[in-house]
Amino acid sequence: MSKITGNTSDGYHTFNELYDFRKAYNALLFNEYYRNEKFGAHKSKRHDDGELCFGGGWFVVSAELPTGQITNHYELKDWDLFECEVREKAVAWDGHTPAEALERLLKFAESQD
Repeated sequence: MSKITGNTSDGYHTFNELYDFRKAYNALLFNEYYRNEKFGAHKSKRHDDGELCFGGGWFVVSAELPTGQITNHYELKDWDLFECEVREKAVAWDGHTPAEALERLLKFAESQD
């Protein structure tokens, strides 16, 4: 079996391409939330305990949807893509898994008529 890397493809996109799409969609979402003063959309280089995200070089974006908290981490090189409130420390993470964050996003999307 071949080693899986960011250049591994499903025949249509590489993992790197999919990650870049996720980042772009996420930036659009958080920027829109912030412009409309919704869901406490913010970014921080530090987690709620004051520690740098992953020891530095990363930041976290967070929002509190009616269906629950969503968060993602990105490298600092992408800081300016996210035009939202800057906080010294992010809000406390509620312990959600990636699967739970996806469920919260989909449930919220379904409620938008």
